[in-house]
Amino acid sequence: MIRSTVADRPEVKSLAIHGGAPVSDNTISLISVSLSEEDIDAALGVLRSGMLAAGKNVIAFEEAFADASDARFGLACANGTCALQLAYGPLFGPGDEVLVPAWTYIATASMIVAAGAIPVFCDVDPETYNLDLEDAARRVTPKTKAIAATHLYGNPVDINATQALADKHGLSIVYDAAQAHLATYNGKGIGAYGDAVTYSFYPTKNMTTGEGGMVTVNDEKLRDKVKALRSHGEGAKYVHESIGFNYRMSDVEGAIGLSQFGRLADATKARQANAARLDAAIADIAGLHAPKVTPGAESAYHLYAVRLDHDAFVTPDGDTDIHQLFLDAMKAEGIATAVHYPRAVTRQPVFDGPGMEHPPVSDRLSKQLFCVPVHQNLTDAEVGRVGEALAKVAAAYRA
Repeated sequence: MIRSTVADRPEVKSLAIHGGAPVSDNTISLISVSLSEEDIDAALGVLRSGMLAAGKNVIAFEEAFADASDARFGLACANGTCALQLAYGPLFGPGDEVLVPAWTYIATASMIVAAGAIPVFCDVDPETYNLDLEDAARRVTPKTKAIAATHLYGNPVDINATQALADKHGLSIVYDAAQAHLATYNGKGIGAYGDAVTYSFYPTKNMTTGEGGMVTVNDEKLRDKVKALRSHGEGAKYVHESIGFNYRMSDVEGAIGLSQFGRLADATKARQANAARLDAAIADIAGLHAPKVTPGAESAYHLYAVRLDHDAFVTPDGDTDIHQLFLDAMKAEGIATAVHYPRAVTRQPVFDGPGMEHPPVSDRLSKQLFCVPVHQNLTDAEVGRVGEALAKVAAAYRA
């Protein structure tokens, strides 16, 4: 298997990810991108067949992924951003307002704008980092048409509360699950909920197709609309009933996805086991907080975001940013970290400007959170090293 864990072999060093750069030989990588020989053989089989456009592998992948997510239908597409655009298109349009968290990846909000709608930025819960439904409820107006909620870092949002808010005001729901493959809520896959759920298969995700995405839905009419939008508005071959795009997935990607999907359940269990060990380690470290999983949910742990209490620590000179000091110290201990995200969406230049409100929790998380390795390719010893490094660094800067 080719994988980007600790890079001790020349052929895998280029795959190791540490803040976007290759890691050193003794650094535990934040992300592990793996391609097995079976994945490669699956791709080569399609290449040798000459049937490269979406075909039997994409269809099989759609069916397998939807079934495992407890959704009726899966529609594979070019990437996770396209998945959002495909899900949003049939549900809202120009002038509609859409409730969206201010703490998420920009695509969740930018594709609302691409649909001609207006993102209404809401704050997030300070412990789960997902949409604050009370704040969202305060922002509903007669123009509100939908909720775009992220299952951030692999942890599902409070789906019951989201659905209750939607039912009260007649809103559609799209869940951005780019990071939440095989996460569950109340014992069901997250594909069972909402109007549509979108996924990304970018290389850093829990499974990959290279690039790629998926929309899962449970309504046949919505499935048909998404399917048409994905392929130039075709209702039948060369019969274009609406304006659409070419957002199809190739069969090479479908073959890789189908092969990778066969390992996803085991990979998810490994991530959950690693997260449980990190939870236990952090429980004994004053001033650091493990990510809180939404009650009733099982996180897929795409990322493991540690929250830092600034008041619990001091810096040598009293002026240095303790958050950055933690990142530098963890790097010195051989642990790759990253901040997801360096700023709230409302602080992105494309959105920030006169009159823009900056929800307080979202606005401060970039200086509180940092992600540590949790991926499925960690050894027990490496998970232990992460916990030990957190304890050592925390002790060094204890107030």
